[in-house]
Amino acid sequence: MLFPVEDAYYSGDTLEELQLTYYSHIDPDETVEIVNTLRERAADGQTIFYDIYTDEEKAADPAKEDTGLFFFKGIPGEKFAICNAGGAFAYVGAMQDSFPHALELSKKGYNAFALIYRPGAQTACEDLARAIRFIFDHADELEVETDCYSLWGGSAGARMAAWLGSYGAEAFGGGDLPRPGAVIMQYTGLSEYFESDPPTYACVGDRDGIANWRVMQARLEAMQQAGIDTEFHVYSGLGHGFGLGTGTSAEGWINDAVSFWEQQMKK
Repeated sequence: MLFPVEDAYYSGDTLEELQLTYYSHIDPDETVEIVNTLRERAADGQTIFYDIYTDEEKAADPAKEDTGLFFFKGIPGEKFAICNAGGAFAYVGAMQDSFPHALELSKKGYNAFALIYRPGAQTACEDLARAIRFIFDHADELEVETDCYSLWGGSAGARMAAWLGSYGAEAFGGGDLPRPGAVIMQYTGLSEYFESDPPTYACVGDRDGIANWRVMQARLEAMQQAGIDTEFHVYSGLGHGFGLGTGTSAEGWINDAVSFWEQQMKK
C-alpha cells in the first residue's frame, strides 16, 4: 500500500519516474527518502503500519483489507496528526500527498499517521473516523498525546479532514470523540462550513484548475467572520497536487501550517 492499490492511477518503472494522476511536482528525492525511512524503521523493529479493522471485519467486508495507518513516529508522548492523501476518491495518492507531510511532521517531533482508506467519500470518512478511534483507543501503546490533534489533507483528503472537523467522528461511526484542534487543507474547493468548525488553515495554487483559489479563500473568510481562527495562502504559478511544494513558490508552507496548529495548542 505504499503505492495506489488501484494501479491504473500511477506509472513509472523507478521511484524517480513515479507519476500519479492529478499530481504535480513530485520530488523523487522525497520519494526515495520516504521509502528508505520506512525500510529503516521496519528493520529497526518499529511498527510502521497498523490495521484499523479486525480480521473479522475485513472478512465481512474485503474492501477493508486495503486500509490502515502508516506511522511516522515522533517524540514519545507528543501530539498526533493524521494525513489524508487525495486522489478524487478514486485512489489514494499517499506517496505525494500524505507520506511527505507525515515524515516532515515526525521530523518536528510530532507523531504522524498517513491513512490508506477505501476510495469513495462516505467510506473514506468512515475509515478516517475509525482511524481516529483506533489512535485514541491505543494512545498508550502508540505513545501519543490525544489532546489538540490535527487532521491534514490534500484535495479529496482535505474534504475528509474538513468533514470530520465539521461533523465529528460519531457521524461516520467513530463514536463520541473530541474534534480536531486544527484542520490543515490543501487544494479543495469545498464551500460548506459550520460555526462550530475547528480552526482551519488552507493553501492552494493560483493555477489550480480543479480547486479554485477564490472558492477556498471565500470559505476561509466566511469562517473567520464567524469567529473561527483561519489562515489562507495562495501560491503563484502552481496547479493541483503540489504536495510539500519543494522547489516551488509554496516551499515551506508546511512550517506555516505547523505554526498555526501550535497556536491552537496554546489556547
